Amino acid sequence: MPENKNKIYFISDAHLGRDSSSTEREKEQKLCSFLSEIQKEAEYLYILGDLFDFWFEYKHLIPKQYSSILWRLKQLKDSGTKIYYLAGNHDFWLGDFLPKELGIEIYFDFLEATHQGKKLFLTHGDGLAKKDMGYRILKKILRNKFNIWWYRQLPTGLAYSLAKKVSQASRGYTAERDLKYLEEYKKFAQGKIASGFDYVLLGHIHIPIFEKIENGYYVNLGDWFKNFTYGVMERGELRLERYG
Repeated sequence: MPENKNKIYFISDAHLGRDSSSTEREKEQKLCSFLSEIQKEAEYLYILGDLFDFWFEYKHLIPKQYSSILWRLKQLKDSGTKIYYLAGNHDFWLGDFLPKELGIEIYFDFLEATHQGKKLFLTHGDGLAKKDMGYRILKKILRNKFNIWWYRQLPTGLAYSLAKKVSQASRGYTAERDLKYLEEYKKFAQGKIASGFDYVLLGHIHIPIFEKIENGYYVNLGDWFKNFTYGVMERGELRLERYG
């Protein structure tokens, strides 16, 4: 590993492919520039879910509109950066393309890691609110292996159209409800910090948060379509920054 690759980066919730507007294209270009800029110094990149607004892959097909960002991720990985992807509520149907073709490790729940002498707990954050039974049921339905198999039998054009509607519905549902449960997210982080973690990192709610809780920190990474915030860890200290 090159000596100058000594920083760890964290991003979440870019929701690429929401529409075909110029704003959407500018967002993608901005993220591509960010990935290019961190290439020389990023030892690790953690993506805490919802990089894409929806993703569904077949055995030999993937959504073509993400080619630019996938190429940037491949360049970053080939440079020696280790990349980990924690699935979010728009990532239920990730297959084996990212790990097999790009070498990106995928986790569908949470990840515990130690870097620079600090213990980190990382997860996207969807479904943490225990009172939100409606979403917890929806999550099980969308991740059901039979439902995924059945969906793959549909013609690709129809499957694409339905996936976009499911993505929009999921975004609208969680956007309205998750703000009601902000205190639960904080309590979740507090519990993890009490158990020995120095940093608890979440995404999902699209609100940048950096809050000290007892001996640790609760960090919500925000998003990459409004706030353009990201986390960076250097010499054992993590900070939240804004790109551009």
